Amino acid sequence: MKLSRKALKIKKNIIEEYYIDDAGGLNILQAGLEAYDRLQEARKRIQEEGMALPDRFGVLKPHPLLAAERDARSQWLHALKMLNLDIEPLKDRAGRPSGT
Repeated sequence: MKLSRKALKIKKNIIEEYYIDDAGGLNILQAGLEAYDRLQEARKRIQEEGMALPDRFGVLKPHPLLAAERDARSQWLHALKMLNLDIEPLKDRAGRPSGT
């Protein structure tokens, strides 16, 4: 599956920042970014069409892509977790947080 420009940029940044060069890591990242692109596509359609759509009787039903959006988000986050990336923001100083 061809990745979007945004996904390719994310891929480049992650590979450079976390030095991912093994086949397994690259395949996990690729699968995760494919899910990321599905997430973005579903989100865009939902924003355009609304979170609920009328059925043939005029009753509003949840947009069918809500489930696809949820699943793709879960797959993207799972891929990041599988890569075991340390994504916690760096602290500006050692010790306890201010105000405690």
